[in-house]
Amino acid sequence: MKQLSDWGFHSASWKGERGEYWVLVQAILMLGYVLLPVYRPAWLRIEPPLLYGVWALAGVLFLLALVLIGKGLVDLGSNLTPLPYPKPEGELVQTGIYSVVRHPLYSGVTLAAKAYAIGQLSLSHFVAMLLLFVFFNFKANQEESWLSQKYPDYSEYRQRVKKLIPWVY
Repeated sequence: MKQLSDWGFHSASWKGERGEYWVLVQAILMLGYVLLPVYRPAWLRIEPPLLYGVWALAGVLFLLALVLIGKGLVDLGSNLTPLPYPKPEGELVQTGIYSVVRHPLYSGVTLAAKAYAIGQLSLSHFVAMLLLFVFFNFKANQEESWLSQKYPDYSEYRQRVKKLIPWVY
C-alpha cells in the first residue's frame, strides 16, 4: 500500500483529479488486448521462408519496445507514477530516452502490441494496437496539460521532442 500512496493514490483518489480513471481504462484496454483472440484472415496467411522474416521483424520491434520501456523506467527513476498527474516533488525529465520521445512508456507498450500483432499476423490485435495508440495519445494530452502547468519549460520541450513516435509524432 505504501507504493500506491507514493505514486499518488490515496483514499480519495477515485475523484479522478490525478487521472486515476485513465489508469483504470488503460488496465482494461491492456487486459483486453491480452485476452483478444487472434483473427487471421485467409488472405493474411504467409508461408515460410517469408514467415520467418515476419517473425524476425516482430522480434526486432519487440526488443525495441523493451528498450523504450526499460530505459523509460530507469530514466524516470523516482518520478515514476502510473498516474498521468505529475508527482508533487517530481522533476521534469528531459534526458536519456526522454530526449528522443516524450512518452517512451506509452510508445513501448504500443510498439510491443504492434510486434505481437505482426508476429501473429493478427488483424484483431492490429486494430486493438491502433486503439491503444489513440488512447495513449489522449492520455498523453491530459498528462501534458498538467506537466505544462507544473513546469514552465515544458512547452519548449514539447517543441523539441516528439510525443509518441521518435522523430515523427
